[in-house]
Amino acid sequence: MALPIEITSEMIIVFGFLVFVTSLFVFEIVRVDVVGLLMMILLPLSGVISPALAVSGLSSNAVVSIIAVIIIGEGLDRTGVMNLFARHIIRLAGRSERRIMALIAGTVAFISSFMQNIGAAALFLPATNRICRQLKVPVSRILIPMGYCAVIGGCITLVGSSPLILLNDLMVSWWANHPEVLAGKAFEPFGLFSVAPIGIALVTSAILYFIVFGRAVLPDVTCMDDDACILKDDLECAYGQEIRRAYELQVPGTFQVRRLDELGIRPRYHTTVICICKREGRTKVTVPSRADIIEPGDVVGVISNREHVETLARDMGWTLQDDLDKLNEVLSPDVSGVAEAIITPRSELVGKTLHEVYFRKRYQVNPLALYRKNQVLLEDISETRIQPGDAFLLQGEWEKFHILQRKPDLAFTEHIRGEIMHPEKAGFAVACLSLALFLALGLKIQLSIALLTGAVGMILTGVLSIDEAYRGVDWMTVFLLAGLIPLGLAFEKTGAAMYLSNVITHAMEGWLTPLVMFLLIGLLTSFFTLVTSNVGAVVLMVPLAMNMALQCGADPRMAALLVAVAASNTFILPTHQVNALIMKPGGYRVRDYVRAGTGMTLIFIAVVMTILYFFYGIHA
Repeated sequence: MALPIEITSEMIIVFGFLVFVTSLFVFEIVRVDVVGLLMMILLPLSGVISPALAVSGLSSNAVVSIIAVIIIGEGLDRTGVMNLFARHIIRLAGRSERRIMALIAGTVAFISSFMQNIGAAALFLPATNRICRQLKVPVSRILIPMGYCAVIGGCITLVGSSPLILLNDLMVSWWANHPEVLAGKAFEPFGLFSVAPIGIALVTSAILYFIVFGRAVLPDVTCMDDDACILKDDLECAYGQEIRRAYELQVPGTFQVRRLDELGIRPRYHTTVICICKREGRTKVTVPSRADIIEPGDVVGVISNREHVETLARDMGWTLQDDLDKLNEVLSPDVSGVAEAIITPRSELVGKTLHEVYFRKRYQVNPLALYRKNQVLLEDISETRIQPGDAFLLQGEWEKFHILQRKPDLAFTEHIRGEIMHPEKAGFAVACLSLALFLALGLKIQLSIALLTGAVGMILTGVLSIDEAYRGVDWMTVFLLAGLIPLGLAFEKTGAAMYLSNVITHAMEGWLTPLVMFLLIGLLTSFFTLVTSNVGAVVLMVPLAMNMALQCGADPRMAALLVAVAASNTFILPTHQVNALIMKPGGYRVRDYVRAGTGMTLIFIAVVMTILYFFYGIHA
C-alpha cells in the first residue's frame, strides 16, 4: 500500500495544535473550557479553517442537545422526580452489600442514560453515603461501582454522554467530505437507542464484575467524613462543643404523654428537639413547637453533643439509637442542615422575642443557639429580647432557608445549599421529558430540536425559570465542545486525518483485517480518553477511525460508533469528572482506581468488541 501524498504545511499546523491541546489537557495548564476558546481563536488565525467554521460549534446539533439535556435533567431534579425514584429503589436493597451495590449501580446507569452522568452520580452520592452508614457497609465498596456504572450508563442511549451526542454531527461532516468515495450513498444517522445493546451489555458486565471480584479489587476504606457532624470548623469555633450532631431517640411504650415544654429539654440538657416522628414514620413534625406532645412510640430527633444526649436518654428512659433510622431522610445533609443568620438593623424582629413572633411557626426553622457579644446563649433563647447584630444558629430544610433568605429580617453568613423544590411541578417535568422522547423516537424529529422542545417546555410550565435554566447549564462543557469541534473539522479538511490513517494502515499492511482495525481503534480511543477529555478523544478519533475503516473495506459508521463508545472507557485514572467526584467521599487513592479500573477496562473492550462482532457485523 502506497503512502499518501506528502505532508503539507496545513497538516503540520493541525498536528501541532493536536500536541498543544493534548499537553494542555495532560498538564492542566488552563481549564478545559479555556482550551476550547483558544481553539476558536487560534485555528482561524492560523488560516487552516475559516472564521465561520471556527465558531460553528456553538450552533451545532451536539452543543444544543447537551444544553437541552442539562436543562431537562435540572428540571427533573428540581421537582424531586429523581429523589422519589431513588428512594423506592433503595428500599429494595435490604442489608446485602452486593444487592445494595447492584441496585444503586444499575439505577444510576439507567438514569445516566438520559441525563449527564455527572448529574446522575451526584444525585445518588448523598443517598449512597446514608445507606452505607446505616447498614455499616464501607462506602468505598459502593462508590466506584456506582461511578463506573454512571459512566457506562451513558452508552445506553445517544443522549447519555457527550461523545455519543457528538457522534452524528461528526459523522455527517466526514460524510460530506467524501462524496466520491461513498458513491453518493446517503448518510444514515444513528437513532436514540442504536447503541443500547452495547450499553446494556456493558452495565450488566460491570455489575457482575463487582459482584464476583468486588472484595478483591475494591478498597475497604473507613472515611472520617461524618455528615451527622452538623457544624463547619468556623461555626464550631464560635459555638463550641455544645452543638455537635443529630441524634435519634426512641420513646418507650411506658412513657407518660407530656408536652414538649413540660420536659424542659433545652434548659436542662442544652439540647434542641428538631423533629418528632409519629405513627411509625407516617407523620413527621419537622419544626416542633412547645405545645407539641411526646407520646409512647415516638422517635425524637435532637441536636446536641453525645454527653448531653446520653444524660437526656437516661433521665427520660428513652433509647439512644446508634444511627439515624426513622429520621434519616428528614435529617440527611442534602435535605436539611444548619446555617448562621445575623439580625439586620432594620429587622422587625428587633426588640421582640422569638416566642412573641412565633418564630418556628412563621419561618419553619429551629433556633439552636444565640451568639451575642462573644457569648453563646443556649438557654431561654426564645424569651431573649432580640438585638441588631445578634447571630442565630438555625436548623431546618434548605428550601426553608432559601425562602427565609428573601426576607429582610435576616442576613445569612454563608451560601445556602440546595434549591427550592417544586414537587407540585413533577407531572409537568415528566411530561416535558416524555414529549422530547416522543418527538425524537416517534416523529423522528432532529434530536437537538426534540430535546430543546422538552427544555423549553420546562420553562413555559414553570418547572424552571429561565434564569434557573441558564444557571443549570454546564457552560464549561459547552465551550469545550464548541472549541474542539472546529479542531476536528480542521483535522479532516486539511487531510491530516486521512494522512494519519494511511500511515497507520501502511505500517500494519498485511494483517490489518477489519477486526484487528476495530480493536486498534478501541485501544487508541481508550488510551486517548484517559490523557485528554472524552470529548477531545471522540472529536479527533472519529474522522481518523472512519478513514481507516474505509481503507480496510469496513463500515465507517461502525468505526465511528466504536470511538464514541470507547470514549467512556476511562476507569484506570480519576481523570473523568465522575471518578473525580467520588474520590474524596470514597477515600480513594489513584492506586485504587488502577486496581479496580484495570479489569474494568479489559472487560469493557472485550464486551464492546463481542457485541460489535455478533450484533453489528463488523467482521463483514
